[in-house]
Amino acid sequence: MAYELYYWDGLQGRGEFVRLALEEAGADYVDVARSNPDAMTALLDSTTEPHPPYAPPFLKDGDLIVPQTANILFYLGPKLGLAPKNDALRYVANGLQLTIADLVTEAHDTHHPLASALYYEDQKDAAKARSADFIKHRIPKFMRYFERVLVQNPDGKKRHMVGDALSYVDLSMFQIVEGLRYAFPKATQHFADHYPHVVALCDAVAKRPNIAAYVASGRRIAFNESGIFRHYAELDHAVR
Repeated sequence: MAYELYYWDGLQGRGEFVRLALEEAGADYVDVARSNPDAMTALLDSTTEPHPPYAPPFLKDGDLIVPQTANILFYLGPKLGLAPKNDALRYVANGLQLTIADLVTEAHDTHHPLASALYYEDQKDAAKARSADFIKHRIPKFMRYFERVLVQNPDGKKRHMVGDALSYVDLSMFQIVEGLRYAFPKATQHFADHYPHVVALCDAVAKRPNIAAYVASGRRIAFNESGIFRHYAELDHAVR
């Protein structure tokens, strides 16, 4: 039975981290909302489901519903061969994925710093201030950490975030770098100079046959100004 992934149609968003894992593994899955958006709403609003999800993304595997991106990847990782075999390292991977989730939230808040319910145009001044701080302080803090983790992983030969083989965390780092490059092209133009191992990892993931095929296909939703990583020229500036 195919995995059922539920996320908003037309958006990469947090669902893209799950899609990358499913695509890399060649797993049989259905992106449900693309063909049946009412099915997602029905589960979100269900008054009979014993453990209804709060919001997408969530994954349905048979009768089991698994919510939250990091939780979904923690569940799928071993099944797809994208998690360390060592039990202890699986928790390390989960911790890294949760840190990635923190960065994703901060990236979203650059263009919606006051309220998600407000339009970007209603909070531009706050967004400019938030983005300036994000570019100057938060991106470097996160990326220096990820670079250090990659270099200090004793088994990864500076090619994997955790363990000695590709994991869902490596795929998620690809999405992070690509998302930041889209949203802040000026601020990230020297990423390879500052974070060479993270960029090398991103480039290696991009060349993997299944990922390259997915990126080139119609299944990969393009970055856009309705998603988490949005490009507004007025929020971007170059850094040394």
